[in-house]
Amino acid sequence: MVAAATATLSFASVPCRKHQLRRGANAFNAQQFSASSSHWQHSATLKWGLPRLRAAKRVIVARAGAGSYKVAILGAAGGIGEPLSLLIKMSPLVSALRLYDIANVNGVAADISHCNTPVEVAGFTGKEELAGSLAGADVVVIPAGVPRKPGMTLDDLFSVNAGIVKELVEAVADHAPGALIHIISNPVNSTVPVAAEVLKRKGAYDPRKLFGVTTLDVVRANAFVAATKGLPLADVDVPVVGGHAGTTILPLLSKARPKAAFTDAEVEELTARIQNAGTEVVEAKAGAGSETLSMAYAAARFLEASLRGLDGDADVYECAYVQSQVVPELPFFASRVKLGREGVEEVVGSELRGLSEYEARALEALKPQLKASIDKGIAYVQQQEEAALN
Repeated sequence: MVAAATATLSFASVPCRKHQLRRGANAFNAQQFSASSSHWQHSATLKWGLPRLRAAKRVIVARAGAGSYKVAILGAAGGIGEPLSLLIKMSPLVSALRLYDIANVNGVAADISHCNTPVEVAGFTGKEELAGSLAGADVVVIPAGVPRKPGMTLDDLFSVNAGIVKELVEAVADHAPGALIHIISNPVNSTVPVAAEVLKRKGAYDPRKLFGVTTLDVVRANAFVAATKGLPLADVDVPVVGGHAGTTILPLLSKARPKAAFTDAEVEELTARIQNAGTEVVEAKAGAGSETLSMAYAAARFLEASLRGLDGDADVYECAYVQSQVVPELPFFASRVKLGREGVEEVVGSELRGLSEYEARALEALKPQLKASIDKGIAYVQQQEEAALN
């Protein structure tokens, strides 16, 4: 276990109590900045090594012996990949950060390596270097793919991103078969089933180790609820279940902590805003991008939670889209999960009991859409396999 962390970067999580589930990433250590939205808090005890140049190809190192986990980011030069790489460079649980993309990644690696944190950074460019980026990886994060533009739905991305995820997950199965896999590439409702089918065909599928990262829905729900009810953001915890697109996203406001009373109008408005928050950002950026920064923040939070689970923390919970029997007709479903040394230790279904009438109706309504998205991902891999045989 890693014991060298000396400063804390808070992801605004709720302190653990025995009668509560604890949200995953409440500690993210690094030299810190003052930002009210993320509650980053400075610690005078922080100790980082000085950056120095190393002769090895592609690698510029700043190391002082802290973390022990190797993380690979596939799609590291993209809009999500760059800020996510920076955040991971700040983690005390990480020893090596491997940045892969089809182009422009070596500049990202050089830039991030100048940050005087102990994480060793290396860039890998093109398919011929993909295997090298995965060697020894404990966690592989996949934000690769095309971003959403105004007027596009997440399903519009499927025809391109499904192929990208398929190719990258095949490489993970070959070169890092025991790694946790975090899928960010949209549409997550379909790309996670794509990844699962690829891993099954490679004989490398462990459902405990495959995740669709839906943490952004939780982050948004917490932020919006805190603002609406005037609550301290660090105290708010709203579980979000279902999927990761439109009306398949279901915030369980009746299960929010601290307990708050919502009018019917507030429930409808908050739910709709959480479901459509991605579109809100896409339209605000007017064609210049999508929700890259908030997604990077959320992905870093989920990664930190996963690493804490790997590191033996016995009390790490986050919402994620995983193989599940919580809703029997849906083989993949987002709900709170307990994270441990092998990935998912437990899928928490208790929060689906005692739903409000509004939530119960919404859960029933999302099932056909989510099932269709899951089936679409499974069918894609089957079709690709059949086409390869012809």
